Amino acid sequence: MQVYIEKDMKETYIIGEIGQNHNGSVDLAKLIVELVARPIKEDMFGLQLKPMNAVKMTKRDLSEELADSQMNKPYDSPNSFGRTYGEHRAFLELSDEEHFEVYKYAKSLGLDFIETLCAINCLSMLKLFTPDRLKVASRDLTNLPLLAALAETKIPIILSTGMAGKKELDEALEVITRYHSDISILHCVSQYPTRPENVNLNTITYLKKHYGQYKIGFSDHTIGISAPVVAVGMGAEIIEKHITIDRRMKGTDQAGSLGPDGVNRMVRDIRYIEMSMGVEDIHIDKSVESSRIKLERSIASRHEIKAGDTITLDDIHMLSPGDGFKWDEREKVVGKVARKDIKANEIIYKDDIQ
Repeated sequence: MQVYIEKDMKETYIIGEIGQNHNGSVDLAKLIVELVARPIKEDMFGLQLKPMNAVKMTKRDLSEELADSQMNKPYDSPNSFGRTYGEHRAFLELSDEEHFEVYKYAKSLGLDFIETLCAINCLSMLKLFTPDRLKVASRDLTNLPLLAALAETKIPIILSTGMAGKKELDEALEVITRYHSDISILHCVSQYPTRPENVNLNTITYLKKHYGQYKIGFSDHTIGISAPVVAVGMGAEIIEKHITIDRRMKGTDQAGSLGPDGVNRMVRDIRYIEMSMGVEDIHIDKSVESSRIKLERSIASRHEIKAGDTITLDDIHMLSPGDGFKWDEREKVVGKVARKDIKANEIIYKDDIQ
């Protein structure tokens, strides 16, 4: 089996976002981590494709989450885990120690671990471990005190632009770059799920043009896998996608996430695209040589040509295979004398003429 190894192509950094799809269970979170780390099935070309690169979780401080009136509001929904929205959120929160347990499991499987920290108090988690990256949720791009606190850790930061315009993005970058510039920017649309007409993938091109000093990617909330795959073709270096063990499970984000088969197909297609981009050039690739010989046309006899006959333009036409003279080489055939008998509708080779 051939192993896919990055050479000149850039490897897309693919993040599997757990979000709240763990439903308050460390064991379920670990199952999702296993899904993220799962090797991609061999395909018809016999390639072993690299799985996702990282898993991401989210930590909230419920005292800094919503106004009391909103937290105490009845939450009557099929996806509710509590009588009020506050009880629902509390059910879904894992402790720092539980995050640490999932972190250790992810690292044991070779994955990077990313944390979205939604409040300054959530930095208490860093007493237990250091995530590979910190993620700023779209809603917090204007939460400048939080951005400053996160940036002060010097841990690389990923920003999502889902609720931000250029002004908000520039202000966020101004705060973070006071401390460091290891920043990635993900185009994002905070509509769940995002309707196709609202995705606006051309924002990726805009970000690469105007914020090219940073890594640019795409945090996807669409249904399916086409948008992230196209985003990679447009130059996205990071892809983030919600994933789950079973899209039919209870939970707000489950139905809009990728299940095991969707994960496999998305990662497969992204890794294919990485290999498919190639170079900005037009050339004859060595892989098509056999097809070229089989299918291209060469100068051939239109009818039987006798030894000693001088070959004329009327004596020739073009047939496959393509291992003989091409039409732009006809002067090497026309006007030459046949060395031996040439049957009708056969390729005329160098040894056939004097």
